[in-house]
Amino acid sequence: MDMPLPVYPAVILFCRVGGCLMTAPGFSSERVPVQFRLYLAIAVTFVLAPMLLQRFSAVFTNAAPHTLAAMIFAELLIGVSLGLLARFYFFALEMLATSVAMTIGLGNIFGAAITEDESTPTFSSFVIVAALTLVFTTDLHLEFIRALYLSYDTAPIIAEPRIDALIDEVLRVLTQSHLLALRVCSPFLLFGLIVNVALGLLSRLTPQLQIYFVSGPLVIFIGLSAFFVLGWDFFAAFISNYGAWLQKG
Repeated sequence: MDMPLPVYPAVILFCRVGGCLMTAPGFSSERVPVQFRLYLAIAVTFVLAPMLLQRFSAVFTNAAPHTLAAMIFAELLIGVSLGLLARFYFFALEMLATSVAMTIGLGNIFGAAITEDESTPTFSSFVIVAALTLVFTTDLHLEFIRALYLSYDTAPIIAEPRIDALIDEVLRVLTQSHLLALRVCSPFLLFGLIVNVALGLLSRLTPQLQIYFVSGPLVIFIGLSAFFVLGWDFFAAFISNYGAWLQKG
């Protein structure tokens, strides 16, 4: 049985919204039940539908089945790409936070997998969970839904997705996200570099003493103390830059 015509636009809208929330940071976490993500995608579709259906109602008039199939594929591609672009910031932060954990001696202490399937160092898991918590407490998740709505201006349903523009945007976001993660983690990476060089020189001067074994607890203490002092600036810089990207695109 064919679906009535008003159902087609809702299905097309759901493809972009569902694909976006399937890969968006926080919403796509393994800790979020699949049923909740489905209901959330349906709810966001119903919220956006009244503002978008009138704009694209003429597209679905006398649309051929192969045209609707192409629209579904294109909307899924755009939605998944939008979610991944936002997630790149957290991938970069997790990678640099893992490097920081290794420099301060916490790289071998793995905790339970919280946001992903694989376990990561406890320090890295704490940083990612804290950053995601700040995203929701500062209402940046609502800004993300607003960016999803505005994506129909730059990538409307009637237009075919430009793969070259999408690749350029992916490269730009990858560059920005890794530069941001490197900037906020640079004090701790510099601390690790200085400490390891100093310990290497000291071990050469006193080879009879196990320098790395003796200095391990001290390095961990100093590293965690520095993170305690600089933690607010660490998360503030990341969240402010991430929010600025969501607002400007």
